[in-house]
Amino acid sequence: MSNSIAIASGKGGVGKTTVAVNLALSLSQMGSKVSLMDADFGLANAHILLGINPRKTIRDVLKNNMLIEDVLETGPIGLKFVSGGNGLIDILNIDKGSKYQLIRALDPIAKYTDTLIVDIPAGASENSMTFASAVDRLVIILVGEPTSFMDAYTFIKTANLDYNLHNFSIVVNMAENEKAAHETFLKFQNIVSKFLDANLIFAGGIPKTKKIQNAIIKKLPVVLNEDAELEKLAFQRLLKNIIKAGENKHNGIRFFSKS
Repeated sequence: MSNSIAIASGKGGVGKTTVAVNLALSLSQMGSKVSLMDADFGLANAHILLGINPRKTIRDVLKNNMLIEDVLETGPIGLKFVSGGNGLIDILNIDKGSKYQLIRALDPIAKYTDTLIVDIPAGASENSMTFASAVDRLVIILVGEPTSFMDAYTFIKTANLDYNLHNFSIVVNMAENEKAAHETFLKFQNIVSKFLDANLIFAGGIPKTKKIQNAIIKKLPVVLNEDAELEKLAFQRLLKNIIKAGENKHNGIRFFSKS
């Protein structure tokens, strides 16, 4: 049975899309059949990191009644990709019915997808929460800055209280090392546990290395760099911990007809 993972963040600028793309490609490198959907409609940029100039986007599914198979692109290592489109103002704030329609529209790709990764918009908007609550596992990208803490807390609070989500995998990006990443996680966990009934799991840290920085500048996924062994291992470790983390189970609409 196909499973789904959303990559989220409380604020922009913490590397959410970079993490989503590299996690998707890492999972492909490990032998899984992976599909990646960029759900940041109208402002999507995952296609740039993948080196894809999409011919069709989510807009064609929502506005032109195209089938999801007809907008799929094939990226590196056989990754299947659905673009959210860029500069498409008319789909920036689609209604709830359209979001549900889109979730159901992805059902056909389950037959050739082991894992769907959804790169959702930053922040606790209704768009973000609809997709966050439709996946099996939810991953929050965090950096060791006060604004990141505050915005990630707001995201988790909304997900927890308004959408009844309890399990969150936390990834600390741009960390000096794994020890520093874990310390950042513990500080954040302490804040969350004081006020919310939420289960936070430390998925791991992503080191702030020259290879990752250069990959971001060049707009290339670092896991495709044959010399980036440390960075590849970091993403593989994240995946293993995310997969082991608890699922969010509820009766609402889910990807791949789990509702």
